[in-house]
Amino acid sequence: VRAQGDTYQVLADVSQFEPPDIVVTTSNCHVAIQAEKVAEDGTVCDTFTHKCQLPEDTDPLSVSCTLTETGTLIITARRR
Repeated sequence: VRAQGDTYQVLADVSQFEPPDIVVTTSNCHVAIQAEKVAEDGTVCDTFTHKCQLPEDTDPLSVSCTLTETGTLIITARRR
């Protein structure tokens, strides 16, 4: 988690996954990123999991995420 002005940012490289394969959840200032690539035969061939805790002065209602064209997931949250 890095502070940038009045926001916090978390970056994750999920370039090996398609957008529908990526799930981001937040709860009690914790962010969880989970991604899973499923092969044509139904087996899981790649997974990604990352969890982090946002600082206590994070506004929990301001958390948002963006996926760049290069496959970087950017999670942003405002500081109170």
